[in-house]
Amino acid sequence: MTTIKGPALFLAQFMGDKPPFNKMESICRWAASLGFIGVQVPTVDARCIDLKRVAESKDFADEYKETIRSYGVEITELSTHLQGQLVAVHPAYDQLFDGFAPKAVHNNPKARQAWAVDQLKLAAKASRNLGINVCVTFSGSLLWHTVYPWPQRSMGLVDDGFKELAKRWLPILNHFDKYGVDLCFEVHAGEDLHDGITFERFWEATGKHKRVNLLYDPSHFILQQLDYIQYIDHYHSFIKMFHVKDAEYNPTGKCGVYGGYQDWRDRPGRFRSLGDGQVNFKKIFSKLAQYGYPGWAVLEWECCIKHPEQGAAEGAKFISDHIIRVTDKAFDDFAATQKNSRLNKKILGL
Repeated sequence: MTTIKGPALFLAQFMGDKPPFNKMESICRWAASLGFIGVQVPTVDARCIDLKRVAESKDFADEYKETIRSYGVEITELSTHLQGQLVAVHPAYDQLFDGFAPKAVHNNPKARQAWAVDQLKLAAKASRNLGINVCVTFSGSLLWHTVYPWPQRSMGLVDDGFKELAKRWLPILNHFDKYGVDLCFEVHAGEDLHDGITFERFWEATGKHKRVNLLYDPSHFILQQLDYIQYIDHYHSFIKMFHVKDAEYNPTGKCGVYGGYQDWRDRPGRFRSLGDGQVNFKKIFSKLAQYGYPGWAVLEWECCIKHPEQGAAEGAKFISDHIIRVTDKAFDDFAATQKNSRLNKKILGL
């Protein structure tokens, strides 16, 4: 068993235009003041990282890593969520997802996808240069608009969709393999990888590529009404990253899983700050410790009610209080006896 590392903070939801959230130095010092010891870095934000330079220069990567440490935290992982989303975009979403990419590739889906692929490949090399062996991303989606199909899906549509998705990701996965970095897909509504079954479909479609792994975030499973504890039993060998995020699901006589096109505050399923939702984190941390999860516990703050600064301050302590220092001995070792084959035979009646 392994003691989970943490607490750490995903910076994406906290970056902003005002101090201390507008610069890497000040936001890291702020995070450290709350008790966080690590930060997960969004690579799409140039204020957080010069991804190209970190990828192309080991010396610069070392300098960057030490600079972050001087602020009181260390880099846990790199995030390529938004770039991964752009690897597979259905044309219906083109205009919405253009905002994830530079203006130079807007209204040009092929150029946008090429930019995203290049970003992911840079992230593989940058992770290696930083001494990190995991990176998180989204899968993107070609099939999401058919998730609740009417009319029925055409025969073979899902197989063809996952074949195309795997075709797009295989060169990226091979690049990550070249640099010894696992690519962890965050299973998430809106992505073609949104539950265990779809993850397995993708893994199979890639030929069970060894770099296909998972980021575990139970909040997305609360909203789907999926057993997020049993999920760990099924997929613990793939779970290499962990977002600690809370959620709740309170269906009514008027609305359920689909949300009624309402704002987050009014949906039956909504994300909450740690401790304010329904996720049983005691069971989660216990399960992950049992299976020897080797990584970080990273707070991803998303709440439709509580202020993010309060959520972060409470979240650091919440994670620290839930991390289990795993034991290196059995509780009944005091009653143990030395190995004795003759005695064992007697006990067995032999």
